[in-house]
Amino acid sequence: MLVTGAGVIVAAMVALFAIFGSAGQNNEYQPQNEFKLTDWVPIHIGSLNLSINKAVLYLFLATAFTVLFLTWVARRMEAKPNRVQTAVEGIYDFSYTNLTRGNMDEEMARKWFPFVAALFIWLLMSNLIGYIPLPTNTLERFNVFGAHIPGFAVYAATANISIPLVLTLVVWFSYHVEGIRAKGPRKYFASWIPAGVEGPARIPIFGIEVISHFVRIISLSVRLFANMLAGHMLILFMGGGLVVLLGAAYWGPATVVLAIVFFLFEVVLIAGLQAFIFATLTAIYLGGAVAETH
Repeated sequence: MLVTGAGVIVAAMVALFAIFGSAGQNNEYQPQNEFKLTDWVPIHIGSLNLSINKAVLYLFLATAFTVLFLTWVARRMEAKPNRVQTAVEGIYDFSYTNLTRGNMDEEMARKWFPFVAALFIWLLMSNLIGYIPLPTNTLERFNVFGAHIPGFAVYAATANISIPLVLTLVVWFSYHVEGIRAKGPRKYFASWIPAGVEGPARIPIFGIEVISHFVRIISLSVRLFANMLAGHMLILFMGGGLVVLLGAAYWGPATVVLAIVFFLFEVVLIAGLQAFIFATLTAIYLGGAVAETH
């Protein structure tokens, strides 16, 4: 079957090359414009840009779908769960048992479970919505009975660095506040130095710990942003962008197959994995801030 499929793809490529040939590189096509944020509703307060754009739309959609879906499930809870309720209860149990309680003590878990669970579910919903083609590309339009409809595109709120960065800063400040509240400022910062380290060695070790805490801001936010952005760019290029850029229609059959493979890989694995990693590290940082040992 694989050999037959490969043969069909090669035959289609040969046929397209015979019909269209190669138009050469398309210098007018700018694939980065697919991720350009144009102001739909301009709102500028001095140098502050609060305009409504594509990223704001996806942020709203992710929040709305998360709230509406969980509210809908909560109002239909039954003694004998249906499939949807079973799935949601599984996510609930996973969020508490594995994400939250697995990384912090019981008291902290009760306090921070709503935040960690909401963060995980919102990120999961946001990432999944980001792979649904929506008419959001205002730079490319098509005509339908005189109406100029924006082109369909895939995008995600988390593919904009500002969203993961804000979430990261909330987590970063929260775990420091929890640590200082639980231990006091002096004891909290002293806990950054591993037990057994004495003398002058404490100074560079403490310095490394300070750097590591600031690096968390970069690692936590950029990991989510970069994975989502890279995934969407791969789908864009394989789904037609590369063909347009090279002016080589005969590559289309091969790149479409790769686009489907990348799409399934991103939806099935990356969307959930990135939500899981972000929520898990959040719970680890919160639990570690109040732990007695380093």
